[in-house]
Amino acid sequence: MKIAQIAPLTESVPPKRYGGTERIVSFLCDELVAKNHDVTLFASGDSVTSAKLIPCSDAALRLNPAVNDQLPHHIVMLEQVRRRAGEFDVLHFHTDLLHFPLIHEFTDRAITTLHGRLDLPDLRSFYQVFADVPLVSVSDDQRRPMPPVNWSGTVYHGLPPNLLPFTDKPNGNYLAFLGRIAPEKRPDRAMEIAKRAGMPLKIAAKIDAADKTYWETVIEPMIKSHQNVEFIGEINDDQKADFLGNARALLFPIDWPEPFGLVMIEAMACGTPVIAFRRGSVPEVIDNDVSGILVDNVAEAAANVEWALKLDRRGVRGAFEKRFTAERMATDYLDIYRLLPGVRSNIPRLRHSDSYAVGTELIA
Repeated sequence: MKIAQIAPLTESVPPKRYGGTERIVSFLCDELVAKNHDVTLFASGDSVTSAKLIPCSDAALRLNPAVNDQLPHHIVMLEQVRRRAGEFDVLHFHTDLLHFPLIHEFTDRAITTLHGRLDLPDLRSFYQVFADVPLVSVSDDQRRPMPPVNWSGTVYHGLPPNLLPFTDKPNGNYLAFLGRIAPEKRPDRAMEIAKRAGMPLKIAAKIDAADKTYWETVIEPMIKSHQNVEFIGEINDDQKADFLGNARALLFPIDWPEPFGLVMIEAMACGTPVIAFRRGSVPEVIDNDVSGILVDNVAEAAANVEWALKLDRRGVRGAFEKRFTAERMATDYLDIYRLLPGVRSNIPRLRHSDSYAVGTELIA
């Protein structure tokens, strides 16, 4: 099957530092290539992939000081995709809603994974207009605010099993917070939980321009007033294995309808249990008392730190391997691709390709 993956240009694929969507696109591309599919990736020119790369910007836009407005760059990329759409059996978009007006001619071969929050009031009227576009959610909870639309399935994110090694005996005695410094991520709650539990907290997080005021007025003063808190800043994948693997637990004290929460399964891959607030996708991702502890407030989180530290780290890793591998993610997406109307009509042709010619059954 010839598959186009269209990624945001904000970060490279995979991202050099923070970036959940681009990281998932990277894992998906590599796994589809491993399954002998012909994959083309539209992404920034500094991306690294086993797929065929079509560079649509010189480098990731977020890290390019010459870029003031990302929108024109994304529109140029999407026009290039539109012109080449006939080359592909499936076009898989990860670009939010920008491409919807451009894909009418091949909507029956296109799928869009929505990676962000969908509870914003301005979105409802938009999706009512484009109710026929096939969509994929990254959790069932993510769908709740949406009007009736064309859901093709829910596909949970997945990671390569060898990406983050299992750590049976962490050499750190700290709690971890990994993500963004943002009000909805609630690093302030993480500091309060660690203080009440009497444990050190290490915060590895990026600070977006939109959250700079929140950092300067709320979080930075709190860090300075808490002797048990260390702010590390934004980290890359190489640093992440050590940071998460040597933590006793990850704190995930969110205050918003989290669509998925990639850091939870990154921690699980290391064997590190997650103490997470019961919001958004969290109850779908965390198996309570197995891969982590679900809580509803700061006091409950602090009271459960000791219990979380007693969870079997091999059991945490096992929950990851059972539910959140890249291979499972790719298989789920292939099942969705094959049910797209424009792909179903071409199945006889596809069966003659190298990846499919086994009797009358489609294989990966």
